[in-house]
Amino acid sequence: MKSRREFLKDSLLTGAGVTLSAMGLPASSYARIMGANDRVNVGLVGFSDRARQTLLPCFFNNSKELNFDLIAVSDIWNRRREEGKAFLQGKAGHDVKACINNDELYKMKDLDAVIIATADFQHAFHTIEAVGNRMDVYCEKPFAETMDDARKALKAVKASGKIFQVGTQRRSGDSYHAANNFIKEGKFGPITMVEMTWNVNQPGRWRRPALVNEIRESDVDWQRFLAGRPKDKWDPRKYLEYRLFWPYSSGIFGQWMTHQIDTVHWFSGLKHPRTAVANGGIYMWKDGRTNADTITAVFEYGPENDPTTGFQVAYSSRFSNSAGGIKEMYYSNGGTIDIDKNKIAPTGGLTEREAQEMGLHANLLPEMTLSANETKAATGANMGGDPLTNAHMRNWMQSVRDRKPANAPIEAAYSHSIALIMANAAYRTGQKATFNEATQEVMVGGKPFVL
Repeated sequence: MKSRREFLKDSLLTGAGVTLSAMGLPASSYARIMGANDRVNVGLVGFSDRARQTLLPCFFNNSKELNFDLIAVSDIWNRRREEGKAFLQGKAGHDVKACINNDELYKMKDLDAVIIATADFQHAFHTIEAVGNRMDVYCEKPFAETMDDARKALKAVKASGKIFQVGTQRRSGDSYHAANNFIKEGKFGPITMVEMTWNVNQPGRWRRPALVNEIRESDVDWQRFLAGRPKDKWDPRKYLEYRLFWPYSSGIFGQWMTHQIDTVHWFSGLKHPRTAVANGGIYMWKDGRTNADTITAVFEYGPENDPTTGFQVAYSSRFSNSAGGIKEMYYSNGGTIDIDKNKIAPTGGLTEREAQEMGLHANLLPEMTLSANETKAATGANMGGDPLTNAHMRNWMQSVRDRKPANAPIEAAYSHSIALIMANAAYRTGQKATFNEATQEVMVGGKPFVL
């Protein structure tokens, strides 16, 4: 006898030729639509610290109400695979399948969606795998560290019609939605400058010395780990501390800047910077890493068809001193939006008197709170089930149910990838980076920036 899930799937497939073609949508996009009360089965790709500490608590916060279940974990390291199985069984209250790789995971017939929490450079690769197997996807950021990966993954997701959410969780925060609405409604005036910082004093951030000493090449599938990166010999640090090493991660740009630069694209409606320059280095933590511990990037943004208008974005980050913390400041001629403080203020704006003396119109902003439900970003390595990520995970789960776009869709992921690749290209070459619209390539010195 067929299960309810099998009956629903067969019914959808049988009717797809008429119903879906009439809607102008591919049958593959709807082959796994659930009934209103049917359970959505999810697999975890990569039992990482981020998954264990934050993504999974947020998932289980909402899974019972939205009728989601986590039924499998895929990890190419035997230790993480078994730890993941035990952890998930404790949370889910039932057996969870431990898969040695994604080939085994996608043989599971009842799987509907995946959460991808693997290494930075693998996100686009694993997204292509997932949507190719008709999965809805929640994917951690950064989305892609090369334009080749970004273009291929963008094409795959759009062709699949599946629900996709990238993990830039500010897009699910009330304060950020309030700022976006205020700017989009024209109340703020043209953005003239954005200042962003992300400062911590965390010597151990992204370091895993104890695990580096314990892991052995025989414990993992190193060749599968490389996922399209150039051939390289086994290195436990690159496997476990990949955020410290290019081309496995762009480091600060991919891990931290993507969150903040994503809000620039969202609020302004611009898809990517016009130009980027960057400078930095390893000034404090000389532990063999190749990614900077202190870095600054400056971007110019503006419409492509009008180079006379635009604004500047300055981003800086350091590991060695936490003074200044996180800052997200938007400036116009009328005042300031301070997202970290959840405030709009006339600070720095042109006063009525000053405007009259110059024969100008003043647009001095009011002093007001952005949102009654303040949503602060967390800076700790272990964020727990923080409110922003919880709201973002819930939004994805609800989107899977409703078949409506999530808050951070594939276009947002593609845009933040362009910005981080431009910043990384500028930093690594010492040249100004631009973006070629026709070829969709990041350019430095007249050439595409590639591995």
